[in-house]
Amino acid sequence: MKKEILSALIIIVLFSGCKSSNTGELTGVAGRKNFFEPEPFEMAFIPAGSFTMGPSDQDAVFAMNSISKTVTVEAFWMDQTEITNNKYRQFVYYVRDSILRTKLGEAQVPDREYFMTDRDGNVIEPYVLNWEERIDPEEETTAAILEEMYYPPEERFNWKKQIDVRKLNYTYFWVDYQQAAKSRYIYDYAGNTGRYEGLVTNRDGSTTPVRDRSSFIRHDTLNIYPDTLCWIRDFTYSFNDPQADLYFWHPSFDDYPVVGVSWVQASAFSRWRTDFMNTALRKNGIADVQAYRLPLETEWEYAARGGLDLSMYPWGGPYTRNYEGCFLANFKPLRGNYIDDGTVYTAKAGSYEPNEYGLFDMSGNVAEWTCCAYHPSAYIFQHDLNPNYEYNARPQDPPVLKRKVIRGGSWKDIAYFLQTSTRDYEYQDTTKSYIGFRNVRSYIGVNQ
Repeated sequence: MKKEILSALIIIVLFSGCKSSNTGELTGVAGRKNFFEPEPFEMAFIPAGSFTMGPSDQDAVFAMNSISKTVTVEAFWMDQTEITNNKYRQFVYYVRDSILRTKLGEAQVPDREYFMTDRDGNVIEPYVLNWEERIDPEEETTAAILEEMYYPPEERFNWKKQIDVRKLNYTYFWVDYQQAAKSRYIYDYAGNTGRYEGLVTNRDGSTTPVRDRSSFIRHDTLNIYPDTLCWIRDFTYSFNDPQADLYFWHPSFDDYPVVGVSWVQASAFSRWRTDFMNTALRKNGIADVQAYRLPLETEWEYAARGGLDLSMYPWGGPYTRNYEGCFLANFKPLRGNYIDDGTVYTAKAGSYEPNEYGLFDMSGNVAEWTCCAYHPSAYIFQHDLNPNYEYNARPQDPPVLKRKVIRGGSWKDIAYFLQTSTRDYEYQDTTKSYIGFRNVRSYIGVNQ
C-alpha cells in the first residue's frame, strides 16, 4: 500500500513539473545563481568616487604634467600591502612545480598520471596538470628528471644542489581587447557564414588580417625569477652584496616587499594569480572573479589619497613627521640619513600606519608599477571616466615606448616622490631594487 501511494506521488510530481509556468510576462532566465563577491584576502575595498587628479601643492618647475583634472573612478579592491617576497615565492614555486610535472607527464612515468584525462582515458590537450598525483623522488625516471631541474655540476657553488632559475619560464595568455575592439565581424545571413574585417598587429610589428577570434588571443613566455643582482647594479661604489645574496630567499625577508621584478613579470604574476583563484573557484562551482591586474595610474592616486582629495601625502598632512617627530614613511630623509626613518633599506610590509582606506606604504618603502604607459601630457588627452593610457610595447620598440608609470616613491627617494600626485617612470623590461607592485581587482556588482 505504501509503495502504491509513493508511486502515485511521484507521478503527480512529474506531471505537475511538465506544466508550463509561462504566463507571458518577462521574468528573466530562471535558475540563475545569485552571486555575492566575498572580501578578498588582505585586500581593501576602494569605493567609487571622483577626485582632483594631479599636483595639489609642490611641483617641479616647467613640468608638462603639472595640471589638475577632476576624474571619476569606479569601485575596486586593492592589496593592502605590496606583494611580499613570500607571496611572490608562491608564484615561483608554482612555476617550478608545473614545469616538473609537465616533464614527468611527458616522460610517462609508470603508474603515474600527471596529466588530466577525459572519460575515455585520453590525455586532454593542451595539457591540464593533475596536481593530486603524488611525486615519488625515489622512482628512477623521476630522479633523473629532478636532476635536470638543478644547475649542472660545473655550475654548482660548493657542490650545493640548487634549482636552475634560468628554467623557471612561465607561459601565459590574455585577450587583446584593444585590438579586438578595432575589428568588425560581418555575418552573411544568406550564406550562413561570417568573416572579420580589420588588421591585427603582431609581436614583430607586422600586421595581418584578422582570421578569427584566436587572432586576439595573445601569449608570452618569460623568466619570472626576480633579479637579485639589481641590488648591486643599481648602486655604483656601494656595498649591497648581502641584500643581493639574501633578500629574496632568506626567511627573515619573507614579509618584505618583493623587488627586482620588471613590469612584464609583475603583469605575468597578475595573470597567474587570476588563473590560480578562478581554478579554485570553479572546483567549488563558483563563478569566476574579475582579473587581478596592476592598478591604473588614476586608481593608484585615488586609493593613495584615501578620500582626502587635496592631501599631499596618504596620511593627510603636509609633513613627513608626526607630532612626536617620527617619520611617517620609509624614504630618504634629510641629507642621506637613511636610518632616521627606522630602516636602511626596505621595511617589512605594513610597518607604518595605513591611510583612511586601510592601505599601507602607499608612500615610500618601494615605488610601485602601474599598468599605464608614461606620457608627460597624458592628463590632457585622457578621458575623465576611469582615465587610462596603455601601450603594449614590443621587444623591438624604442625605449621611449617602454616607459611605464611608477608611483609612491621608495626607500631611496626624497620626500617629493612620496607625494600622492608625483609621477615617475621606469622601463618595462628593467628591474630595480626599489620598485615593487601590488594588485587591484575590479569590483563585481552594483556600481558604488
